[in-house]
Parts: sequence; structure tokens; C-alpha cells
Amino acid sequence: TRKNFITTLLGAGVTGLAGLTYFRKIEPFRLKEVQTTIKLSKDGSFAPLTLLHLSDFHVSKSIPLSFIEEAFSLGSAHRPDLICLTGDFITHRVADPGPYVALLERLAACAPTFACIGNHDGGRWVHPHGGYKDLSVVFQLLEDSGIRCLFNRSESITVRDRLVTLVGLGDLWAGDAHPDKAFEAVAPDPAAIRIVLSHNPDSKNLLQRQTWDLMLCGHTHGGQMVLPFIGTPLAPVADHRYVAGLNAWSNRWIYTTRGVGCLHGIRINCPPEVSILTIT
Repeated sequence: TRKNFITTLLGAGVTGLAGLTYFRKIEPFRLKEVQTTIKLSKDGSFAPLTLLHLSDFHVSKSIPLSFIEEAFSLGSAHRPDLICLTGDFITHRVADPGPYVALLERLAACAPTFACIGNHDGGRWVHPHGGYKDLSVVFQLLEDSGIRCLFNRSESITVRDRLVTLVGLGDLWAGDAHPDKAFEAVAPDPAAIRIVLSHNPDSKNLLQRQTWDLMLCGHTHGGQMVLPFIGTPLAPVADHRYVAGLNAWSNRWIYTTRGVGCLHGIRINCPPEVSILTIT
């Protein structure tokens, strides 16, 4: 009947509105702590290392600094030995870097902190979409925060008496990922733990010839929208096997975090993530 039809239509409208409100106001801010153990095949034994992996802050009108601070607090509570950030610190531009620098400084004070660049941080890909024409603003943001940005270069540190070499790539979409340059100073020590920081997991295809143990990535936001029976159709990658979580590739590991922020302020069945990795 007409009455039943109108009742059904109104019910669908209310349900749709409630769903939209949830996916815009609640899901994007429902931070999840994800703890994962990664076993590496290395010479000798070593004490487990706790690594905090964060990515895709996307500071913007949709993602306030107060939410990023919440993610930092959750992660730093685990007292990590090492912190790795894998790009997209902003969505387009940052009006006042000062408060952001102060927040990142507090994170970097918790443990040695390394970062790579994402496609939204400046350069050839994002500039036509309203972003910075180059990476100078984000480079300065990280430098002022005491965070070591690895742009096609490597650094080695000792963590819990174990040598850890971190290798950072430039962004794949911007055409800035140059593995040969990034790895040129890496010492051939089979006992060292080699961790690659690369924003986009598709960059694995450039790294077949290099020797590394674990690659940390972001970029996908876990798909941002995970749909029943469909999966992650909007994930911005060619290889959807590496959209989220820990996955094996060519006798190595890739960990892709769902990230902290998102684009357009919406997530569906894909809450933001603070990743705590235990490396054994």
C-alpha cells in the first residue's frame, strides 16, 4: 500500500542518514591499536624490538591535530624502541606549521623517529590537485620536529644491541622512488635488520634486486571503504593483496597500515590504525 511504501522509504532514508553520520563522524575517529609480531630469519638471536608505525595523518579540515595527538598518545604508551612514519603528513597544505611541529616534536622525543614522504606531501603528483609544488614545506616540518626524513637514502642505528638499517624511498606516484640511490650506502651486513620505508606498497616491484627484510607502507588507508563481497575497490594501488596488514612477498614481509587520517573525512568498515610491531 501507499502507506507501507512511504514508511519503507522513510525508514530507508533514516537508516541511510544514520549510516552516513556514522561513517563520517564516528568510524574515521575510532582508532584501533593493532599489535603484530613479525619473525625475521636473521643470523643469531636478538631481543624483540618494539616499532611504532604510523602513516597518513592527512592533517586538513577533516582531520584535526587533536586527533593526530590521540594517535600519538596511544602509540607512545607502548614505549617503542623505534618509530617509523610513512608519509602523507598533510592532504594539501598546512596553514600554520607551528602547532604541528610541536606535536611531532613530542612524538620524536619518545624514540628515534624516521620518515618517508607520501604523494600528498608535495611535488609533481599533488601540485595539480592543490598541493605544494615541491617537498620543501614538509621537509622543513620534519626537520624542525627532529624527525629524520629518508628521501632515497639510508641510516643505520643500534637498537637493543642490534644494528637496524632504515632505507627510505621517495614517492612512487611522483616519480621520486629511486632504489639504487636509496640503497647505495647500505653496508652488506647479513646480521643487520633492514627496514624499508615506502609510502606506496606498489613500490615493492622496484625493490626485487635489493636486500631487505621488512617494508613499511601506508597510502591505501586500508582501502578506506571495505565493502562486503566486494573488498577494497577504491584502494589506490595496482596490487590489492597488500592493501592492509602483514603480508609475505618474495621471502620478505610487507606491512601496510590503514593509517590515522583519511581523505574526505569518511571511512567504511575500515577504522584508523595505530600499528605496534614486535620484531623478533
